[in-house]
Amino acid sequence: MKKILLAVAAASLISFFSWADDALLKTGHPDEYTVKKGDTLWDISGTFLNSPWLWPEIWHVNPQIENPHLIFPGDLIKLIYLDGQPRLTLERTLKMVPGATGINGATKLSPSIRVQQTEDAISSIPLDKIDVFLSRSRIVDQGELEAAPYMLAGQQQHVIVGAGDRAYARGQFDANYTNYGIYRKGQVFKDPVTKEFLGIYAQGIGTVSVITREEEIATLDVLRTYEEVRPGDNLLPSEDRSVDSAFFPSAPDSEIEAQIIAVEGGVSQVGKFNVVIINSGEREGLQIGNVLAIYKKGEVVADRVKGGKVALPDERAGLLMVFRTFEKMSFALVLEADRALATNDKVRNP
Repeated sequence: MKKILLAVAAASLISFFSWADDALLKTGHPDEYTVKKGDTLWDISGTFLNSPWLWPEIWHVNPQIENPHLIFPGDLIKLIYLDGQPRLTLERTLKMVPGATGINGATKLSPSIRVQQTEDAISSIPLDKIDVFLSRSRIVDQGELEAAPYMLAGQQQHVIVGAGDRAYARGQFDANYTNYGIYRKGQVFKDPVTKEFLGIYAQGIGTVSVITREEEIATLDVLRTYEEVRPGDNLLPSEDRSVDSAFFPSAPDSEIEAQIIAVEGGVSQVGKFNVVIINSGEREGLQIGNVLAIYKKGEVVADRVKGGKVALPDERAGLLMVFRTFEKMSFALVLEADRALATNDKVRNP
């Protein structure tokens, strides 16, 4: 009897894992996939998985590959099974070293000869949709802007300056920094529910290099501009941060209840590949790569039987991925939109 029970338990366990595998893996998934230029990790994950944000749970690091967390065009992603569990792993093309020979004069293959620049690695989401928000935009607090130096004018009292011009600024400059970003104060954000101050959007206008300082006045070389620089634009020390685009899609570790509070361009309607700002950030446990579901608020309808009004359940309407976090806010890219989305739509764990 005991043997029968053990056999039944084992069969049930196998059945459970088989069901779990079926739920994890997408119907019709390939056994392997060769990465192509222009692919994103989100696309590849969606090729294998029903829920692309579960990628970390199925990804198996190949210890024989340098930078195994980076994926390059030409790499082969294979579905394997370890201890009966599905795993995705990476195989990288080996190239022959010219003139290198192994035992008995045989040609020796070396995995180290293939030199890859990290910037060639595929990104998690389309970089062309988010590069401005990765490298040229910030969320700052009021005190940071108030204390920042500001642009005065260009040479010969020019009001508007551009790249290659000499310009002047006033304020307290940090002797540890030579390069500064030029920022223009944008929208002030408050939490739509609690009214808490969340931050100020600082739009990147350009970059300058400090040539000389005399008390509060600094002489600058304008290195780059994205828009016309104007008097009053603030200067903030250039951020020493690399553009991290190789993060994995993942589910948040904490419960998230947030809202879309702004959309790029200041519009109210949201669609696929729009950049949005949400009112949750590092304080709430959000990390780069976290995927969140977008919900439309349920309509309020009349109950014609019992009378009165009834609020229908919120409906899931899309997905977004966080690609940059701040203390109380985050930038995210809408990856799926089943219908027109809008500011104030809710954002939760997927």
